[in-house]
Amino acid sequence: MSKKPPVTPAIRVLRERNVPFEVHLYTYEERGGTRVSSRELGVEEHAVIKTLVMEDDQRQPLVVLQHGDREVSTRGLARLIHARSVQPCDPTTAQRHSGYQVGGTSPFGLKRDLPVYAQTSIQDLPLLYINGGKRGLLVSITPADLQRVLQPTWLDVATPE
Repeated sequence: MSKKPPVTPAIRVLRERNVPFEVHLYTYEERGGTRVSSRELGVEEHAVIKTLVMEDDQRQPLVVLQHGDREVSTRGLARLIHARSVQPCDPTTAQRHSGYQVGGTSPFGLKRDLPVYAQTSIQDLPLLYINGGKRGLLVSITPADLQRVLQPTWLDVATPE
């Protein structure tokens, strides 16, 4: 890749933790989501992991990592984390919690420590593509490195296909 990638808080964390990663830049499309990034990078949407900032019924923020082609069962998530309910944050609140603009949210280098929950089946991927902290920027890493750096709580919270 000839274009030098931007240095985001996420990229800094990956470098500090000695995580081998590859940068993938693509043209961001508003509301395109993982469908666009997977198409632009020529990878399965299932391997593109979205970073979702949510809040529980006590307005406590949390991060959920989910396959791009799946949705989070908020009811199932709430039950598993012993909350009455869980809902996605609006974009302004999500940015306030994470420090990232929606569409560019990475689980690495968050503004403050938040609990991270990840879909169990992400561990089965040979390589995953996740936001690098800016719209139009994904990084590819292994699930083992995701585990080592984030130490997420692994849950099965995907809605049925």
